[in-house]
Amino acid sequence: MFRKLSLIAVLLAFFAPITPAAASDEAAAVSMDGLELVDKTRRGELYTDPDANWGTYTKIQLDPATVAFRKNWQRDQNRAQPFKVKAEDMERIKSELSELFGEVFAEELTTKGGYVMASESGDEVLRITPQIVDLDVYAPDTRSTAGIQHSYTESAGRMTIKLDMYDSVTGDLIARASDRQESPRRGYMQWTTSVTNRAEAKRMLGRWARELREFLDDARGATPAAAD
Repeated sequence: MFRKLSLIAVLLAFFAPITPAAASDEAAAVSMDGLELVDKTRRGELYTDPDANWGTYTKIQLDPATVAFRKNWQRDQNRAQPFKVKAEDMERIKSELSELFGEVFAEELTTKGGYVMASESGDEVLRITPQIVDLDVYAPDTRSTAGIQHSYTESAGRMTIKLDMYDSVTGDLIARASDRQESPRRGYMQWTTSVTNRAEAKRMLGRWARELREFLDDARGATPAAAD
């Protein structure tokens, strides 16, 4: 079952080193949804249903990722250069990141995990609802100013992912996880463009997708239904 430490270790590599959930944790030991707290760190937290039968899932229904910028991101970006970032720039960035999320996760889950992507609920279908929040692109390429724009940063930015996993038929929530990533700081300034921002976002999404796929593989292989 999912409560086994060997399974937890795979997903917690996604978030942080494994440590027992202490009674003094700020998060409740049991969430309002009845999930049990597995771990909580400064970077994220993990809740699971200890009775979930992960061995039944061979297909993935991946909802489109919703994307939200960190609070006051547009205001801060426009502080030195008014009207640098417009509403349409933000919508474009959110749309492109959501699309990239779907591409990266679908490729990882199908080509390396052997999972089938499903367009609707059904038997053996695990529904995953992703959110990207607190998106902070340090130097966005807005394409709104004529001429070549030169932006130099030490890091591309940061974002937090939240994943809710459901049995697609019953609608039962069986896991909830979150993790925050920041692009590595290079120690020197580098020209930042939409191309470099996309490449860094793809790297961060790829790490999340890989760890999710490894967790699902391990969870399915260790449950009684998969062993029959």
